[in-house]
Amino acid sequence: MTTAYSEPTTERIPGRSWTVRLTGHSDRTATVACSTAACRMPARSKDIAAMRAFAARHAAAHAKAATIRPTASCHCRAQQCAAHPGARVYCTGAVVLIMRHDPTVARVWSVEEVCETCAPHIPHAKVLARAARTARPRPAAAAQEAPTVPEPRSVVPGGFSSAGAPGDGEPQRRRPHTQTRRPRRPQGSQSR
Repeated sequence: MTTAYSEPTTERIPGRSWTVRLTGHSDRTATVACSTAACRMPARSKDIAAMRAFAARHAAAHAKAATIRPTASCHCRAQQCAAHPGARVYCTGAVVLIMRHDPTVARVWSVEEVCETCAPHIPHAKVLARAARTARPRPAAAAQEAPTVPEPRSVVPGGFSSAGAPGDGEPQRRRPHTQTRRPRRPQGSQSR
């Protein structure tokens, strides 16, 4: 008999990327291609505006259908941060889903899972969604056995408390200073 490990994995998995590309041809027609092979694309057409609108809607559909994985690694890092060559950053933080589209070229739409550190450095990128931070689940047996202890009330605003609360009948006193100071050296006895 084999048992399956039921605890979720904490390993990083590669960040995903979808690219939708509009390609023009010499006969003044255009085609739309998607990096996902299962996607059905329209036939070659002379209506460039309709093809551009389809490409934008198709990229948005990928973004809407994608569930951000909190354990994904930064897709930008997998590409050696080529999307932002001028900014030297370290990939950290939560995973975000971005859409990149340069409106001056208007031919490529990319939807990517990247870290929140790289996202603001990628030109023409818009953050669409953020991954929910997940707390590590405690095992069910430990959660049942752990007694629930009420939180101690803080006496002083800001989370600080003292050993005896004011009004307990005991006046507040400062502890005596127990640390001893070193004697000063005479001025003439410094060695070089």
